Amino acid sequence: MVHLNRVATDAEVKHTKDGVGLVGSFGSFKIDGWDDEPDDFTATVYGSKYAAADLPRHEMPDREMPPQVAYRMIKDDLTLDGTPTLNLASFVTTYMEDEAEKLMVDAFGKNFIDYEEYPVSADIQNRCVSMIARLFNAPSADDANAMGTSTIGSSEGIMLGVLAMKKQWANKRKAEGKPCDKPNLIMNSAVQVCWEKAARYFDVEERYVYCTEERYVIDPKEAVDLIDENTIGICAILGTTYTGEYEDVKAINDLLIERNIDVPIHVDAASGGFVVPFVNPKLEWDFRLPKVVSINVSGHKYGLVYPGVGWVVWRDPEYLPKELVFNINYLGADQASFTLNFSRGASQIIGQYYQMIRLGKRGYRRIMLNLTRIADYLAANLENLGFIILSQKSGDGLPLVACRLDEDLDKQYDEFAIAHQLRERGWVVPAYTMAPHSEQMKLMRVVVREDFTKSRCDALIADFKLALETLDAMDAKRLQQQKEQAIEFRMRRRSTLVGSVSPLQKKATLFTDDHSLQGSHGKTHAVC
Repeated sequence: MVHLNRVATDAEVKHTKDGVGLVGSFGSFKIDGWDDEPDDFTATVYGSKYAAADLPRHEMPDREMPPQVAYRMIKDDLTLDGTPTLNLASFVTTYMEDEAEKLMVDAFGKNFIDYEEYPVSADIQNRCVSMIARLFNAPSADDANAMGTSTIGSSEGIMLGVLAMKKQWANKRKAEGKPCDKPNLIMNSAVQVCWEKAARYFDVEERYVYCTEERYVIDPKEAVDLIDENTIGICAILGTTYTGEYEDVKAINDLLIERNIDVPIHVDAASGGFVVPFVNPKLEWDFRLPKVVSINVSGHKYGLVYPGVGWVVWRDPEYLPKELVFNINYLGADQASFTLNFSRGASQIIGQYYQMIRLGKRGYRRIMLNLTRIADYLAANLENLGFIILSQKSGDGLPLVACRLDEDLDKQYDEFAIAHQLRERGWVVPAYTMAPHSEQMKLMRVVVREDFTKSRCDALIADFKLALETLDAMDAKRLQQQKEQAIEFRMRRRSTLVGSVSPLQKKATLFTDDHSLQGSHGKTHAVC
């Protein structure tokens, strides 16, 4: 508390038993509660005692600190993070308009689950679910009875989809008097790690269709051939994290119908769900196919919202078993909940609604077409530099560029060395190995997001050229030294991190040095 007696002029600093005071010819004032050290009360953050001490890491401090000091010290600490706009490894949105940010900030204090207190926020979620279901051609969306929910991200949406398929399968087996203790789920080995987590958390056997050196997506026939009486469903990916390719959902659907197999499809449209309807609307992958029963999509990827928000929708309420829906009387109102999480902020949901009504279909189409053109432009330039392009062009895949060095060029360096050179220039362009059973292939990937303009693309191309020229000029000894330095750099960063986290996090952090995008499980992880 600040006690102001009179305005001090010609003041001199005086230290008293009660704290620090300014005493002048017209009186004095004191700041109660400060230590007696001379540097407790100063004109700048960096002149205070806090600037000469470590930030608390393991235990809460005994005493409070001024808000401007806490803000500045944390902000300075965060400058060691990478620049989001230069992080081309991630699909996650890094730009929203000021008006969207203001709406989201206004909603920071709203607990979304409190429907009684925040009924409009709840209704905004329902509006988004209806819009997304119609975008994905859900038949029940015609009567505004779309079944779906917002989630923290696509990972939660995927887990809800797996739970629904498992429960649906188990109910059918029980009705037939058959055991239901060995469920399995069929998927591509290039799935994001959240699929592996869902299967392990919910005791579902993972059955993989493995990638090859020529094929990086699921093979429909192999997938259907893996089906047995314990199969709860097939996962198809609309935009893999490795190469951005769209898996052939229609071919899987048609094979299931042809063979009269009663197994559903869940489409993981985390990345492609907000791209394909605007860039490639004739592609049949969604609820137009009768075997597709559920779809998840990330709002914080090409849905153009800051993390984290996702969505999951079902083609009809019958595919979401009633046992998974909880009617809860909480905070003054009856409410239905079928999410894994309960309390959460309303901000991201409101941000999604803003983007949908602000941009409309034409706005999304313009953005996605721009990104597709820029991705094609980048791919053409990288081809001219000697790279082999592994991703699809002209809207046939996600707006990203996956590439590898042409082995015929007989370079003495690899994709990891190029990634290290780009990192020195500020770019985060991941180098990694392909999915399990084809991991001998190395590649790089550039994700083209909304804020990746042609001008920024030209800057990246120039740095690619400079990186190649720098590496071409190095002899074998210098290249080996650089590789060792890059490994040492990554290990030091990790050792710095694992020194300040829990043992469980520490174990999870120690993934191998051959992967800048993958974890020890061999699949892409959450940076995507």
